[in-house]
Amino acid sequence: MADKFLIIGALGCIGAWTAKRLIDEGTEVVAYDLPGDPHRLKLIMPESDIAKINFVEGDVTDQSGLEAAVRNNDVTHIVHLAALQVPSVRANPVAGMRINVVGTTIVFEVARALADQVKSVAYASSVAVYGPASEYPAGPIAFDAQLLPTTLYGVTKEANEWTAKVYWQDYKVRSVGIRPAFVYGPGRDVGMTSTPTKAMLAAASDRPYHISFGGTGFFQHADDVAKSLVQAARASVDGAPTFNLGGTRVSMTDVVDAITAAAPESAGSITAETNQLPFPDEYDGKPLDAAIGVVGWRSFADGTRQTIDDFRRAIDEGRLDVDRAIA
Repeated sequence: MADKFLIIGALGCIGAWTAKRLIDEGTEVVAYDLPGDPHRLKLIMPESDIAKINFVEGDVTDQSGLEAAVRNNDVTHIVHLAALQVPSVRANPVAGMRINVVGTTIVFEVARALADQVKSVAYASSVAVYGPASEYPAGPIAFDAQLLPTTLYGVTKEANEWTAKVYWQDYKVRSVGIRPAFVYGPGRDVGMTSTPTKAMLAAASDRPYHISFGGTGFFQHADDVAKSLVQAARASVDGAPTFNLGGTRVSMTDVVDAITAAAPESAGSITAETNQLPFPDEYDGKPLDAAIGVVGWRSFADGTRQTIDDFRRAIDEGRLDVDRAIA
């Protein structure tokens, strides 16, 4: 049977890039998400490619609906990305637990029920499962370092990692979890760490912008994250490991400098806070490469230039609502 991917949360940033990557290679894609405007897909894909996606409206907490979408469309691989982000979970913890934790449990239950059909699940955890850098030794954080989440969002992601482990232990459901850090690129317009991308859009549209945090972080272009998810889903790794992602370690000064290099006219108009977010600032991605094959990460300078170029094209072609994306 040829690969057929179900992307849960396909209208989000990483979901859209995952869909694009699969469509570009000729793989069938089923997009499972709540009703909504596919504006992120329109930002990165031509309409002719979007038309190749089979859109199924549904809620990740609807077990019968999700199971029907998987069964009826002969899905072989699930990429699970549906989740509320840090601010939304903080504002509504009960909804956050229902969507992030109960929803993920339903994904694994569907994979268990359709084990003869579904080969594996790849899902997004987060570096929010870790605590502040001060809690760890110097150097890149190992994928099996102690989890010390400081947000309810991080707690939901830790719960999901343990859910995956028990579904392998009890039911032999294969899965690979990945922990993105600071994801950037076209479509990254929601979440606590989305403001560097909004600054890139501001530079592309000749607007000033102030990034909401500072310090040093590990940055990953959304397309590279999508590549890691596709590879993870196809790797058929026994067990339910969760891995840190590779990427580029840069300071916020480096971020502003990269934006200015790609858009010299923005010099002086892009600024940032100085506060370090409560996560480690470097991660060891080698175990993921060993498990699923080398992912490969573009440099931050290249990713920033590509993002600004993509934004400029989208603005010129009328495919991007700048006010909505920056808000």
